[in-house]
Amino acid sequence: MLKVEKSSGVARLTLDRPEIRNAFDDALIAALTRALREVDADAQVRAVVLGGSGPAFCAGADLNWMKRMAGYGYEQNLADARALAAMLKTLDRMKKPTIARVHGPAFAGGVGLVAACDIAVGVPEAKFCLSEAKLGLSPATISPYVVRAIGERMSRRYFLTAEVFDGNEAYRIGLLTAVSPSEELDGEIDKVLEHLLQGGPQSLSKIKDLIRLVSSGPLSDAMIEDTAQRIAEIRVSPEGREGIASFLEKRKPAWKR
Repeated sequence: MLKVEKSSGVARLTLDRPEIRNAFDDALIAALTRALREVDADAQVRAVVLGGSGPAFCAGADLNWMKRMAGYGYEQNLADARALAAMLKTLDRMKKPTIARVHGPAFAGGVGLVAACDIAVGVPEAKFCLSEAKLGLSPATISPYVVRAIGERMSRRYFLTAEVFDGNEAYRIGLLTAVSPSEELDGEIDKVLEHLLQGGPQSLSKIKDLIRLVSSGPLSDAMIEDTAQRIAEIRVSPEGREGIASFLEKRKPAWKR
């Protein structure tokens, strides 16, 4: 259902239901939520790569799960939706940098997984679709992450039309951060990981939190003061002091040894 592999500071989480194109149900949502929390708490893990087995990245909701939900009442549907929302929030709020490895189709909730990662690298032939409208549904749970990634204007188009688009279009509108030929996909991701592993672990976590702050509201005096306090705090932290000292002394910082 879900493979977790750790090596050289990187946790690779792979959706492993290739027979149904890695579609998720309540069990996979729970397993992925647990795994994300576990690797985020693991001090040996510096970055996370999320991918899928078989030909697809993630086809969204499992049809059998959808059939069950069709028979649920409002409260049961709300509980299911909250579990999915919690999983996406967990992925989005991870302290560790996250990379989506999009080697194949990502539909509906699968697009949400891509959008909730910090970085998303995919192949040109990958297919994307926010298909909910054609089912008489709404991409409500994934919408905070997708709208943030592609903006309101493109969300209006692709949420409403439920068109299929490819990796190049996904890159153009901001869903993917890079496009790479299939045979070079893992090499491209390794390059990104190499850069991420050079950063201070605490620094990367604080940078992610900083981005959430400055993107969440207007450029106010309170925000400016907050950013000043943040840089002062990190400069006097053990990691900040080590980073500055290693630079001045022309040596590697402790986290790269």
